[in-house]
Amino acid sequence: MSRNKQRTEAASTPAAAPTTATEPTPQKSATLSYVAPTEFVELPSRGKFYPPEHALHNKEVIEMRYMTARDEDILTSPSLLKSGLALDRLVQNLVVENIDIDSLLIGDKNALLVAARISGYGKDYTVATVCETCGANNQSTFNLSELPINYGVQPDTDTEASVTLDSDGTFVAELPKTKFSVKFRLLTGGDEKHLNKIAEKINKLNLPNARATTLLKQLIISVNDVHDTSEIHNFVDNMPAQDARFLRGCVQIATPNIEMVQDIECSSCGATTEMAV
Repeated sequence: MSRNKQRTEAASTPAAAPTTATEPTPQKSATLSYVAPTEFVELPSRGKFYPPEHALHNKEVIEMRYMTARDEDILTSPSLLKSGLALDRLVQNLVVENIDIDSLLIGDKNALLVAARISGYGKDYTVATVCETCGANNQSTFNLSELPINYGVQPDTDTEASVTLDSDGTFVAELPKTKFSVKFRLLTGGDEKHLNKIAEKINKLNLPNARATTLLKQLIISVNDVHDTSEIHNFVDNMPAQDARFLRGCVQIATPNIEMVQDIECSSCGATTEMAV
């Protein structure tokens, strides 16, 4: 056979089919790219009582992540629970914007905590309650998503005879007994921490509870345009009790917050009672 014929026969012979037993078909790798959803939480203050340089000035809502399994670990951390920082650390993790949690007004912080609880465990909160009418024991379920919001004294919408809103987001009240004009601000998360530390020291020393006067000393900016801290503290310690009660009431009126109350119906007598959550 000639070499040319051999080349021709080789060229015309079909190639062997490739075997597939040892060559697996390429597979696409599966991946999980899950990002926790976010929501916008309404601020009871509507941003009206923050200074202009604050990130929440005039902002009515704040973006917040849903609670995740990792966030839940914060609530079971022994060190954070012991130091009282668990809830603050949780809120700090969930808020999308870079905001100092201590600078949050206390009502806005409470709104974020309620929203975190709803995203992590649902809106229903079931507790044992006692009917004020018949004394029956009930299992009552509060709907946290329906808690009313108290917006405090809002500019151009509300007028309280005892409190007036100043242009810088602070408040002015005239005391009924001394007739002094007192300018005060709202409580923040940082103020609350400070008050708790003072309360702990007082308890250790077995001293009388001074939380009410300490709160006023913390919030009062001026009295009759006097801004000296020592003079303000001296006035608070010696102010008439009638003025002190009135001023604490003014602070409560001015403070925007989540109202932790809801109407609950007794399963035994059918009476409806407003109860604290």
